Amino acid sequence: MRIAMGLEYDGRHFLGWQTLGHGRTVQDVVEAALARIAAHPVKVFCAGRTDSGVHATGQVIHFDTPAERDFRSWVLGANSGLPGDASAVWACGAPDDFHARYSAQGRVYRYVILNRSARPAAFCGKVSWYYPAQLDAERMQAGAAALIGEHDFSAFRSSECQARHAVREVRRLRVWRDADLIHIEIEANAFLHHMVRNIAGVLMAIGSGRAEPSWSAEVLAGRDRTRAGVTASAEGLYLTGVFYPEKYGLPAPPVQRWPY
Repeated sequence: MRIAMGLEYDGRHFLGWQTLGHGRTVQDVVEAALARIAAHPVKVFCAGRTDSGVHATGQVIHFDTPAERDFRSWVLGANSGLPGDASAVWACGAPDDFHARYSAQGRVYRYVILNRSARPAAFCGKVSWYYPAQLDAERMQAGAAALIGEHDFSAFRSSECQARHAVREVRRLRVWRDADLIHIEIEANAFLHHMVRNIAGVLMAIGSGRAEPSWSAEVLAGRDRTRAGVTASAEGLYLTGVFYPEKYGLPAPPVQRWPY
């Protein structure tokens, strides 16, 4: 039987999603927890291979098993073996042609910036990027407009990106302020390595006044990563949702609230 499962995790103490053979990864702890309840080794596949330090509130995985458990037992059993910074949220059956990564039609990431002059000490400062210089969310939104649509995002991919091409469709890109927090939410058909963090870096340069809103279009057209801004830190980034065809019957991505 193929099982689909929703996960959330605090990425601060993980070296990313994918098993590395050294260090702590989300895949390692999830597979160990599922193997315990399934009573056999379990291989899991995820929708988004998040990097070291990146969080998730809407990660989706799938795995195959001959073990017979009800879906509530898969969730409770997984959580009994998972550490406190990772949790299974839901589980359901999926057809054999479902794949957590390749069946996805789109993904949503959110980047969260704590933007105030006083340094943070509480929880929100640990799971957002602290940036003390004042940011103008309206300027950032003006810069974001040029990135919506289908484009070659070569200027926003890392040198380590292994994607065959850099063309992606950004369906939605919204920037807004909520008190001391700046939110950047991006929905696309797919993402390149560090794409969201590099977009955040460009928009922050615009929001701080170091660049004009038109600079984002110039960076995009130049297709040259070396001419773009800094790569924003991993701790502000969240995978918040994955979209699939209705035929699979998976739960909708969770409604996001902050603080989470």
